[in-house]
Amino acid sequence: MADQTETIRDRVRAAFESGTPLSIEGGGSKRFFGRAPVGEPLAAGGHRGIVNHEPSELVLTVRAGTPVREIEAALDEHRQWLPFDPPRHGDCGSATIGGVVACALSGPARPWTGAVRDFVLGARIVNGRGDVLSFGGEVMKNVAGYDVSRLMAGALGTLGVLLEISFKLLPRPARDETRVFELTAGEAIRRGTRWARSPLPILGACHDGECLHLRLAGAEPAVAEAARRVGGEPGDGTLWAALRDQRHPFFDPDGPPLWRFSVPAHVPPLDGVPGATFVDWGGAQRWVRSDAPPPLLRSAAVSAGGHAACFRGGDREQPFPPLAEGLDTLHARLKAAFDPAGILNPGRLYPDL
Repeated sequence: MADQTETIRDRVRAAFESGTPLSIEGGGSKRFFGRAPVGEPLAAGGHRGIVNHEPSELVLTVRAGTPVREIEAALDEHRQWLPFDPPRHGDCGSATIGGVVACALSGPARPWTGAVRDFVLGARIVNGRGDVLSFGGEVMKNVAGYDVSRLMAGALGTLGVLLEISFKLLPRPARDETRVFELTAGEAIRRGTRWARSPLPILGACHDGECLHLRLAGAEPAVAEAARRVGGEPGDGTLWAALRDQRHPFFDPDGPPLWRFSVPAHVPPLDGVPGATFVDWGGAQRWVRSDAPPPLLRSAAVSAGGHAACFRGGDREQPFPPLAEGLDTLHARLKAAFDPAGILNPGRLYPDL
């Protein structure tokens, strides 16, 4: 257990008084994500440890600098898990839970279990003035009004330094099985869309360019019956961790820029998009390796009913989709309320925030 609340608070207060920008970092595994960090490093990875775990209540409170692998090891003892399937990147052992929440990253199970923010019950942060604030708690119904704790998911540290996060847990499925089908991407998307309307216990569906991989998870009888119903061949279950952590060969860091397309799951393959594509989330998430101009890729995503973000590599000046009119004002007001001096991860999301 390592509580560094006072150290972090005092550092932020001093930075607020001097107007010194701070670049918040936990394990450093997600430096590539978003715009380039600016400011003096604020190391938050030492603020770590499990604060409270109530297995019978399926609730966990943990310090933000705690490595994901340590959390999962503790949960495995009780056959529980974080259902949003937190990804790691880079050095998988250094990825912290605070970084996962700040980047709002979810793994291959996300469409069937929920996103990061869906499982955040509460949070403690240090805002841009150096005040320690608490939001939410350890139960699902804990506040009236706006749920500020979930606002931290995807804020990339621009609203506060995460100290603690409370999560809702789920029991780990009793059986986990992967089935493989030799199908084109188009047929895989059509079949996945049809399966999504059925009561199958699906926990993952992806197409790697050659085959559809379907993950079934749940009670023993339900998974056995689902496997019999869908058919296919037995597959390698280690695929899902490799996909989650981007260790699959498709995500070779030396390859072209990696784009993340978020589109309706039923949309056919994006044939007009140059580059290689890996279909995830049953079609709702398309990973694209492409050197094509960003305007072309963003336009293709919009035409398909979604949006595109440059996830890794490429131009880091504008990795995320431009904000719609009105949202830019809302973002700016939130930033001013939580970080009036603009010292916390300035410009990490958008240059004007």
